[in-house]
Amino acid sequence: MPDIIFATSNAHKVQEVAAMLGVPWQVQGLKAYPHVQLPEETGTTFEANAILKAEAASAALPGVYVIADDSGLEVDALNGEPGVYSARYAGPDATDADNRVRLKAELSKLPPATFTGRFHCCLVLAKEGQTLHVTHGAVEGNLRLEEQGIGGFGYDPLFQPDGFADTFGVLPAEVKNQLSHRARALAEMKAWMEANLR
Repeated sequence: MPDIIFATSNAHKVQEVAAMLGVPWQVQGLKAYPHVQLPEETGTTFEANAILKAEAASAALPGVYVIADDSGLEVDALNGEPGVYSARYAGPDATDADNRVRLKAELSKLPPATFTGRFHCCLVLAKEGQTLHVTHGAVEGNLRLEEQGIGGFGYDPLFQPDGFADTFGVLPAEVKNQLSHRARALAEMKAWMEANLR
């Protein structure tokens, strides 16, 4: 199978995708390609942002298959926020911890309830600046007001997937990689790539 460039500098995401794709796929992030600059995420949907990144990176890396994702947390009680702003919910230079603090603060303003929501992921495969395939994945769950665990990244310590008593901050990577939004989008993408790429 051809090598895949995952259009991110986030080492966590590269490791996740490499683990999920498994052998014989070889996955690299953009740290090895410092000349590739991803465009600003100006889209209003996950798909629009993923297409922007995949097409720009694949145009800058001729002959290479590129996957880009845009993903985030949608909380029903917050009308779908933080959504496409998940990575910068607390500001443009926000850390994961900053974003969790803001989310907890926003939820604390609401009447006590079970806060339902989901992680949503869109993956886009591109080559030579052209989109080849798009997939989506989601995992439903509830948001906690207190963090549990230090595993994963982003909002993981606050998100308890349906059917589990613990958050993604506690659940082992093998479990998360089977049911996460990225895993579900990637399973569809992997099936398409195995059928269409050689």
